[in-house]
Amino acid sequence: MSIEIVPNGEILEITINRPKANAIDAATSREMSSVFEAFMNDSSLRVAIVTGAGNKFFCAGWDLNAARAGEAFESDYGAGGFGGICELKHRPKPVIAAVNGMAVGGGFEIALAADLIVAAEHAEFFLPEVSLGLIADNATIRLPRMVPPNIAREMLIASRRMAAPEAQTWGIVNQVVTAEDLLPAARRLAERICAAAPLSVAAVLELIRELEAVPIADAMQVLRNNQTYRAAINSQDAQEGASAFAEKRKPKWL
Repeated sequence: MSIEIVPNGEILEITINRPKANAIDAATSREMSSVFEAFMNDSSLRVAIVTGAGNKFFCAGWDLNAARAGEAFESDYGAGGFGGICELKHRPKPVIAAVNGMAVGGGFEIALAADLIVAAEHAEFFLPEVSLGLIADNATIRLPRMVPPNIAREMLIASRRMAAPEAQTWGIVNQVVTAEDLLPAARRLAERICAAAPLSVAAVLELIRELEAVPIADAMQVLRNNQTYRAAINSQDAQEGASAFAEKRKPKWL
């Protein structure tokens, strides 16, 4: 199998397992796309964690051996785009990237497409596409929105490598931990999300995406008109949250 899928309560753990570098071809990407779509549609699952097998590579990006064999750069990667997530729309549930090693090219793009990133302290992020005559298209969209433009340009056009501790200082990475603590740390983060109201989490994720390009002066009105937001604040979960707080107990979400 190219990927390993392990449900862990409300958390789905997805491991890219394609020795030697966990590179992804189109068939693997379509497989991942199906997994992420199924995760989004499964009401018993709340959070997904995606990681790589071993401790050297999270994911080396596009499988260049497949490219040599004739696979096109613009192949069918599935409905979710490369890695099943880079173009995945309608995402009411968060995905955590647990970066266990090198996140290269499309592997870095998968991590950028996740909602949160936990990285092992030896992990590195690297976009070599221009040196191969290619363009890191998803990173070209996402990275300049996350870091200062000059930093993004240096990574995109000069293929600068960035170690996990520095990536954390720029806000790319949420947590840097030891290799041994990587999955436990990602699971702890996922469990904190699972403790929150599902409708509230879904609304926040949708509003972040919807409000990204809206001027602050208009944002509150857009927020108030958002149907997912209104469904969350008027839900039984909202009533349950207030009751649980007053009664000093854990809430029981619907």
